[in-house]
Amino acid sequence: MRSDLAGSASVAAGDERGAVTRDKSDEALISKIASGNRLAMHVLFARHHTRVYRFILRMVGEAATADDLTSGVFLAVWRKAQRFERRCAPSTWLLAIARRKTLAELRRRRQSLPDSGEAKQSYSRDDPEAPFEAKRRREILRTCLTRLSGEQREVIDLVYYHEQSVHEVAEIVGIPRNTVKTRMFYARSKLAQLLAAQGIAPVSL
Repeated sequence: MRSDLAGSASVAAGDERGAVTRDKSDEALISKIASGNRLAMHVLFARHHTRVYRFILRMVGEAATADDLTSGVFLAVWRKAQRFERRCAPSTWLLAIARRKTLAELRRRRQSLPDSGEAKQSYSRDDPEAPFEAKRRREILRTCLTRLSGEQREVIDLVYYHEQSVHEVAEIVGIPRNTVKTRMFYARSKLAQLLAAQGIAPVSL
C-alpha cells in the first residue's frame, strides 16, 4: 500500500521535461480547438478523458454520471477554448472545469433528493489477480480515505492520484497554497491514525 501513494508521488516528480513538453503540446491543441479544429479536439480528448473521468468518478461514485460529466467537460472545452489562460497547465484547467461541473451536479442532487443516502464509495474493482493481502490493504486504505473530510480527501486525490502540485491544486480548488498545505497536513495525520487503528503502518505521503 505504501507503494500505491508513494509510487504516484515518484512518478509526479519523474520526467519534468516530458511534462513541460506535453503541456506545450496541449496548449497548441487548445489554440487549434479555439479555431474550430475538430481533430485537435479528438486528440485532447484521447489524452485526458481517462484522467478527467476518474477524477469525477471519485467525487460522484457513479460511472454513468461520471461519463456524462466527462462529456460535459470536453464540450465546455470545445465551446470555451478561447478563454484558456496559460497561467496554469492545460491538465489543471481541465480538472478545474471537471470540479466545477461535478460540484454543481452534487448540489443539484442534494436539492432534488435531500434524503439520498446512496453509497458514495465506488472505486474500481481492478486487479482481480492481485494477491489477497495487497488487495485487502488497498481496500482498507480506500475505506480510510472515505473517512477524511471532503476537503481533505479532495486534496489527497489531486496530489497523489492525479499528480498535481500544491500550486495546481490551489488553482483547481480556488484556495490559497497555504490552505492546500494545511489540509494536506491534517489529512496525513488523520489517515495515519485511521490506518494505525487497522493495524497498518502509516503510508508515506
